[in-house]
Amino acid sequence: MRALLVVNPAATTTSARRRDVLIHALASEMKLDVVNTEYRGHARDLGRSAAESDDIDMVVALGGDGTVNEVVNGLLHAGPDPERLPGLAVVPGGSTNVFARALGLPNDPVEATGALLDALRERRERVVGLGLTSGTPGTADEAVPERWFTFNAGLGFDAGVVGRVERERERGKKSTHALYVRQVARQFMGEPNRRHGTITLQRPGAEPVSDLAVAIVSNTSPWTYLGNRPMYTSPKASFDKGIDVLGLKRLSTAAVARYATQLLTSSPERGPHGRHAVSLHDLDRFTLHSKVPLPLQMDGDHLGLRTSVTFTGVRRALRVIV
Repeated sequence: MRALLVVNPAATTTSARRRDVLIHALASEMKLDVVNTEYRGHARDLGRSAAESDDIDMVVALGGDGTVNEVVNGLLHAGPDPERLPGLAVVPGGSTNVFARALGLPNDPVEATGALLDALRERRERVVGLGLTSGTPGTADEAVPERWFTFNAGLGFDAGVVGRVERERERGKKSTHALYVRQVARQFMGEPNRRHGTITLQRPGAEPVSDLAVAIVSNTSPWTYLGNRPMYTSPKASFDKGIDVLGLKRLSTAAVARYATQLLTSSPERGPHGRHAVSLHDLDRFTLHSKVPLPLQMDGDHLGLRTSVTFTGVRRALRVIV
């Protein structure tokens, strides 16, 4: 087997010495090409090259969710084809690693490498569904390129938090859970649309859902982790189904306190709920329109402001080594 190992040297939880150990372990079992990413989008370019190659069997992403997202978008630049395209393997190296953990992989990169080698020896793999976003025809955002996401996306409040965290990291701050909590508080204090939502969800064959202040789209469950604590916004979301949405119509102080408590105590059986919460399960396609530009995030990557985004749940999109 020939594999391409895409390494993010800035990954939060791996040192250069630890990466060398992981590389030697993988190289003992396969013909391995190793490339360190050098710029934003480099992992996507490497994934695309692997997809266009005739002799790469697998791409291993060593990094956080952002690195994985870029590799996936490179692999699927011409569309999904699980039987032909290289398989994807993940060695978690970020601060949260939602995609890897949702696949059942250990959060420790050394243990995850051992699990990957076991999966290769035992020929364990699965084909997972992914989410796809695109610009909505007839809107100001219709020319926005398509982009895949592996575990979640969000329009509004949570994307604003992601943007704040990215700005803090650009100033040299470490990506910690405490940093996220502080930015949640700051986003809440500065959120202009928390009482009157501007988002409308439209889907074929159903009445529109209007006045949403935030829309969180999930391709799997849990939505994210706070340390070792999983948090579930859409507990039924699955790699084997379409995509789920949690919409919140009000972000008042009392509502946010209630939803935060529900998130911290959420489980695979129940997520946030209430009179101003809307939960939709196993959707194939829908569009989010906003009266004002709102921040968009996918897999924890801030993608700027959007007024309209179309989401598609694509079943059996990618082959993953697990």
